[in-house]
Amino acid sequence: MPDTAIATDPARLGLAEAAALIARRSLSPVELVRAVLDRIARRDAALHAHITVLAEPAMAAARAAEAEIMASGPRGPLHGIPYGLKDNYDTAGLRTTVASRARWDHVPATDATLHARLQAAGGILIGKHNTWEYGTGLGDLQDDLPVPAPRNAWNPDYYTAGSSNGTGVAVAAGFCALGLGSDTGGSVRMPAAAHGLHGLKPTYGRLSRVGILPNAYTLDVAGPLTRRARDAALAMNVLAGHDPLDPTSLTAPVPDHAAGIEAGVAGLTIGVLRRFHERDFAADPEVMAAFEGAVAVFRALGARLVEIDLPDSVQSYRDCMRPISAAEALSIHGADVREKFPLMGRALQDKFLGAAAVTGAEYVTAQRWRRQMAATTDAAIRSCNAVLMPCAMTRVPRWSEGEARFREFMMASATCVLNVSGHPAASICAGFDSAGLPLSLQLVAPYLGEPTLLRVAHAFEEATGFWRRLPAE
Repeated sequence: MPDTAIATDPARLGLAEAAALIARRSLSPVELVRAVLDRIARRDAALHAHITVLAEPAMAAARAAEAEIMASGPRGPLHGIPYGLKDNYDTAGLRTTVASRARWDHVPATDATLHARLQAAGGILIGKHNTWEYGTGLGDLQDDLPVPAPRNAWNPDYYTAGSSNGTGVAVAAGFCALGLGSDTGGSVRMPAAAHGLHGLKPTYGRLSRVGILPNAYTLDVAGPLTRRARDAALAMNVLAGHDPLDPTSLTAPVPDHAAGIEAGVAGLTIGVLRRFHERDFAADPEVMAAFEGAVAVFRALGARLVEIDLPDSVQSYRDCMRPISAAEALSIHGADVREKFPLMGRALQDKFLGAAAVTGAEYVTAQRWRRQMAATTDAAIRSCNAVLMPCAMTRVPRWSEGEARFREFMMASATCVLNVSGHPAASICAGFDSAGLPLSLQLVAPYLGEPTLLRVAHAFEEATGFWRRLPAE
């Protein structure tokens, strides 16, 4: 974007665009943060993306960043960049509520590891984002919680998906250039799908989960939501790396996720997985057309496309995941359930009541089944450089369609497959439906294949330009 264009609204810039302008001193962090806060003041009363906005601390951090950059240059691409956190990330001295009366006054003493890494890189925390209660429970209507449910940044009459719903709204609306969410069965990728964003679920264990209120120990993954793949690559270079405080944290070396992002897809093998939207669900015709359009784009870019299949349906992955998620959530939050149950909303109460019925035998059986499914999934994925599969298989519903339709949007998706298997996956924008709402697809890579996944996503984004389209003011 030419420097002259930033005068209209710097908050509309993506992370990589803003970082480039800051590095050459064409944009000040103060200008950028002020523009972001102005947008929040104008629009968030209707969108409800935030639980907490940190206007004064953010401006103070922006002034400090500006002074440091003017004196000695930026520490790196995230220096002076505004970011937000799903309100299940611990922030020392600042409440972390997970949108629940049961934790409304909880103030952590320490920072989540990923928040600390962004701070060390010079990032500027703008606020804490709205979420489903405890980041779980299909809390879509949210009429019995202390904050209203977020509304879609493209059109407030439409659904946001969850549970990182406030984060999806915030990034799409220009309230931050980077948002961090968490993903147990699709909670980063589905809000990204509903907002035309790049929502990345890295390989299980690639990002630290220390200081993030857990949902299910063996399924949870932290992940960034950004405007496009290049933004996610820059974020991953800061976020990824071993954390000795997280027993699931991987010790594998961290590559430069942005180094090969411009290499294109010519010669790469991209698997095309159709069973989920052709045999498992009656996918919306506009979703199917967008999927076939993506196949044509990759073919035109020189990729080698191969058809692949899996023996299990999406519902099988979901059936495997359900007792694991339920039992682990209850084991984590048992004390809150015993002591604070009346303070919780209906959706969360219902989840914990159902979780109490899961037996130990059912949990162990599900984990054994999961190992088998992960092995068959990996056998298919590792034969390719990347795999194309659907994300959401229906169009974004209107808010007026109600909870049954919201549940359909969440359940008619292929996101849970990769939480069961642990592979890296990203939701990216595949175009727009007849109502002007984003359509999505999902890219998947072998374990620790995030650089290739980002490279493939970037090639698609550059070829289509969908990421450049922004919500109307």
